[in-house]
Amino acid sequence: MTDNSTSFGFREVNPGEKQGLVDSVFHSVAGRYDLMNDLMSGGLHRLWKDAMVSRLAPPRSGRRPFKVLDMAGGTGDIAFRIAERSNRTADITVADINSSMLEVGRERARARGLDRLEFVEANAENLPWADASFEAYTIAFGIRNVPQIDKALSEAFRVLKPGGRFLCLEFSHVDAPVADKVYDLYSFHLVPKIGRVVAKDEESYRYLVESIRRFPDQERFKAMIEAAGFSRVGYTNMTLGVVALHVGVKI
Repeated sequence: MTDNSTSFGFREVNPGEKQGLVDSVFHSVAGRYDLMNDLMSGGLHRLWKDAMVSRLAPPRSGRRPFKVLDMAGGTGDIAFRIAERSNRTADITVADINSSMLEVGRERARARGLDRLEFVEANAENLPWADASFEAYTIAFGIRNVPQIDKALSEAFRVLKPGGRFLCLEFSHVDAPVADKVYDLYSFHLVPKIGRVVAKDEESYRYLVESIRRFPDQERFKAMIEAAGFSRVGYTNMTLGVVALHVGVKI
């Protein structure tokens, strides 16, 4: 890969080209995105997301402001959990670059009576909010789709207040004999077929699997977060490293 390129699955593309390709994927899968998450993970994604919000531990009383930016959170899964965990007192902004995903999230929020949530179309590499606007920044299963991850991490750092926390839940790298082979077999052979049957879109799910393999492993991603300026950076592996929760603090 050259210095002026990035990956779209196993393909090498220009950074400007990647965003359009990723948008096409999520416009295609938005309507069945949450159902596919259940099928692909056997429901485990719900436990991973619950663990992320438990680590965030938003205040429940509402006595002090708690503003959260949930980036790439279009369908609302993380935002809904934060709202309920905070007794609906947290001030949550859901941002996503994909309008189809945001529309799914808005409809789901209305059905739950969560009228305090704000849904905003925004690019993770160039956020429209001022410096030091949020107490927390969350992103789940989205950062690997950003063309320039270092820019997204820098923007996350910028919009957080001093003491603000960064939490990123993302597919990572299994480091266990046999388990890694089984995971590869499932990912590359079964997930695209499930996508073809359920979402009528095999190629989008093939990309999503390939994007997981191209994403930096736990230690490399930790170093990227530190390079963006975050302190006390660490990670917790879940399900043998299928997923990792990375956290950091803006000091």
